[in-house]
Amino acid sequence: MSNTFQPYLAKLGEAIENEPFGQHPKELYEPIRYILKLGGKRLRPMLALLAYQLGKDDWESILKPAMAVEVFHNFTLMHDDIMDEAPIRRGQPTVHKRWDENIAILSGDAMLVKAYDLLLDVEPKLLPAIIHMFNKCAVEVCEGQQIDMNFERRSDVTVEEYLEMIRLKTAVLLGMSLRLGGTLAGLPQKDTELLCTFGEKIGVGFQLKDDLLDVFSDKKKFGKQVGGDIIANKKTFLLINALKIAEGETARILTDWIAKKDFDKEQKVKAVTAIYEQLAIRQLTDKVIQDYFDQGYQALASIDIPDSRKAPLKEFADYLYHRDK
Repeated sequence: MSNTFQPYLAKLGEAIENEPFGQHPKELYEPIRYILKLGGKRLRPMLALLAYQLGKDDWESILKPAMAVEVFHNFTLMHDDIMDEAPIRRGQPTVHKRWDENIAILSGDAMLVKAYDLLLDVEPKLLPAIIHMFNKCAVEVCEGQQIDMNFERRSDVTVEEYLEMIRLKTAVLLGMSLRLGGTLAGLPQKDTELLCTFGEKIGVGFQLKDDLLDVFSDKKKFGKQVGGDIIANKKTFLLINALKIAEGETARILTDWIAKKDFDKEQKVKAVTAIYEQLAIRQLTDKVIQDYFDQGYQALASIDIPDSRKAPLKEFADYLYHRDK
């Protein structure tokens, strides 16, 4: 990540490290500090800070509400990892693996409460609008997760349904982070709406990139199990399109792998990845990722603020587009 963002990341890291989430019982609070110390990209609070800078320069004054977004995001990860039975998060054991599922559920609940505590740091006159914005986003994230789980029991998921699911599960939180920063900076509603559109578009592109990296990334860089989506038969953009495009023997082999209950994980990942390569799924996904980022850039360009102010947001979006982990 560019040096442009290091001051923001340093302050966010310091603020998270110093936040007194609680001490007793340690089983409740240690998992919170554990998952937050794993780091991650911190892209959601970064987007809030960068959006705030479109209107004001004192970005350190909104560290707490920006942190609220990060705490909420990690709460969702803690619970999602339980639902997905994920063993690894950011290269380390997930909370429910290091402790147990009950602790992960309860610590996640506490994180959600702490996120609202952090939001209370905003100006009182803005608080009702901020809480409404936050709640709407939180419910949409839950809707996206439920739809994603519903997909596990379906074999007829369409590309359009999948794109809407990832908009809800992933992209709306990026959009809300930007709207939060813009609102706290006093930007007009039309600009905060454009910021939200920018966030949602690059958010969908970001998740599609995640789908792609799950299959084609370097395991050491990715921080999660490469091929995990293939092993779990997860309905991703890649699999849905492969099922739609594959014909004849290729279709038979792919459906056979999906149906297998007992298999060698590495062999399955290798075989399905080969089918993706054969069907040019990687190139198709790259094209759609580019389309979504282009739509996001267009929304950002439409905001009537000098390009010099918008440059850090454009640079950050470029980083998300070109990332390899």
